[in-house]
Parts: sequence; structure tokens; C-alpha cells
Amino acid sequence: WQCFRALCCKGPPPPRPEYDLVCIGLSGSGKTSLLSQLCSESPENIVSTTGFSIKAVPFQNAILNVKELGGADNIRKYWSRYYQGSQGVIFVLDSASSEDDLETARNELHSALQHPQLCTLPFLILANHQDKPAARTVQEV
Repeated sequence: WQCFRALCCKGPPPPRPEYDLVCIGLSGSGKTSLLSQLCSESPENIVSTTGFSIKAVPFQNAILNVKELGGADNIRKYWSRYYQGSQGVIFVLDSASSEDDLETARNELHSALQHPQLCTLPFLILANHQDKPAARTVQEV
């Protein structure tokens, strides 16, 4: 009886805290692939995000609700409309991109770092595509 009572009467586990993050970066930097990997989804059918998507990324002690914003030039100007309520930022950049794209990414990162809704938040800057031959080191990025 004691074992059964311990199993059935324990009640639901306490809710995990949830955190709202925004994930930004230029097109092709790997934002969608990163989130798919974190959600244990198949990497086979990944398509670039054209607007935005939201994924709940479960961890043992927390859930991250990540708003992934498309990185195309015509979409980046709308990023700031989705910043409200964010508690952290993931900035993904393609470490194997061209100098021009790296400069564009640098400008977008600086803009995000200075945005009033983001400037006090923690930032994770992910130098993606380190497996490519043209990848820059962290120091070079």
C-alpha cells in the first residue's frame, strides 16, 4: 500500500519555469537547425523561416519559448516588433560567411545590443558552421 500511495498520491510535478527568448541572425546562419536540434527534430526537412516561428524547447529544469525571427533582408526591419517580453537573446551567425555578410551580421548584432528592449538582457552569440572549411575562429569573429 505504501508503494502504491507514493506513486498515485504524489501529485503532479511542480511546473518548470518558462523563459521567453528571441533568436535572430541572418538567413542561412542556422537558427532553424539549432532549434530543431534542441527539440530533437529530424534535420532532413528544415526550411528557412520566412516570417517567424515559435518553439518550446524543453529542458529538465526549464522550458525555453524561443521566437525565431527570419533573417532575410526584407524581414530584419521588423525584428524589433517581436522583442517585447523577451528575457534573453540568441544571436546566430554563420562563421563561414562572406566578409560582407559578416559585416551585416555585426551591424545587426550591434543594433540589437543597443535596442531598448534588449540592451539589458543576456545575449548568447553562437558562431555557427564551425565544421565548414571557411569557418572563422571565435577570435576572428
